[in-house]
Amino acid sequence: MFHGLMSPLNLQSLAGVLLILVLCWLFSENKRRFPFFLTIGAIGLQLALVLALFGVPAIRAGLTNFGAVFDGLAKSAQAGMAFVFGFLSGAGPQPYPLTTPSALFVFGFRVLPVIMVVCTLAALLWHWHILKWITKAFGFVFSRTMGLRGPTALAAAATIFMGQVEGPIIIRAYLNRLTRSELFLLITVGMACVSGSTMVAYVTILQGVLPNAAAHILTASIITAPAGILVARILVPRDPAAEAAQDKMPPDERVYKSSMDAIMKGIHDGMQIAVNVAACLIVFVALVAMINMMLGALPQVGGAPISVERVLGYVFAPVAWCLGIQASEIQTAGQLLGTKMMLTEFTAFIKLGAIPAAEMTERTRTIMTYALCGFANVASVGINLAGYSVLLPERRDEVIKMVGKAMLAGFFAT
Repeated sequence: MFHGLMSPLNLQSLAGVLLILVLCWLFSENKRRFPFFLTIGAIGLQLALVLALFGVPAIRAGLTNFGAVFDGLAKSAQAGMAFVFGFLSGAGPQPYPLTTPSALFVFGFRVLPVIMVVCTLAALLWHWHILKWITKAFGFVFSRTMGLRGPTALAAAATIFMGQVEGPIIIRAYLNRLTRSELFLLITVGMACVSGSTMVAYVTILQGVLPNAAAHILTASIITAPAGILVARILVPRDPAAEAAQDKMPPDERVYKSSMDAIMKGIHDGMQIAVNVAACLIVFVALVAMINMMLGALPQVGGAPISVERVLGYVFAPVAWCLGIQASEIQTAGQLLGTKMMLTEFTAFIKLGAIPAAEMTERTRTIMTYALCGFANVASVGINLAGYSVLLPERRDEVIKMVGKAMLAGFFAT
């Protein structure tokens, strides 16, 4: 599937990595503190993770089988929807003949319920200490390989599985003692990664067009965390003098009284996230449609009307080229990248999943899966402002000033 290591497309990708590092340095708050050792460590950690996840036969087989877990979660969610909404969920016998079976895939019935189910399952696994052990293991790796302090490393690791606002909750008592650099790092990692609930939703969207989609989505979220840490450290370098030594971690505030308490709170959190995702999609898609209608009044260009998607395709085409996308597909890839930033990654994944297999190479589809797998979009700016206003009200003004830059940093990381 992939060309040789030194093929022109792979050289494009290497040039893209260097370009991102240079751009981040140019916009750094302290150009004299470029983290050379962290750069080596972060890229090395990414390579090690990729080699371990895809190079070790046992782990690779586990990733392949992981798709069955995602599929099981999706089917479980659909069973719940079928019980409540019957044939409208797309499951079970239909009361009328189907002329367009693909129309049964309704986002609200097939994807949003998965988010609620996985959020509930995550809360239960956290209460049983299973997810907590996994998070601490990743936190230990980030602390040892990337020089993060314990609380920051733990929150960054938790963000991979729990989400951009939910992850920092586990160190809520410590948030006010984070330095500016550490706070910016947490917001950036949150923008660069996704949550466990949305991972399953993405796999649901991409099934049928991307082989082994579950393994790629899971890998993308894991390996993007070191990239987010690196980009954040370049833009807002670490200030050792501002970091007070902390010998003990603050108490973990995410405590459930029982398994049933975890389930009920997980349902509540999942419902809030699902409603938020649905609301963002409705509003942002409507705004784009409104703009497209206004642009439709302009003369056509190249035999087609001007649209937001076409404009974004041209703007982000150079970025797509830097990812190693072949010239014939950079326009389409650029549209997906622009859609991801200006709308949401959900909208971009839906568009990616709708592209027939014959119209996009497997290489490009795989690369775009990794590039789109992150929360770095305009909607997430609002989500972070709302979340951190509750978690850290005394530093709200500071968060307002850095959240836009964190979105760009998260976009660079993916």
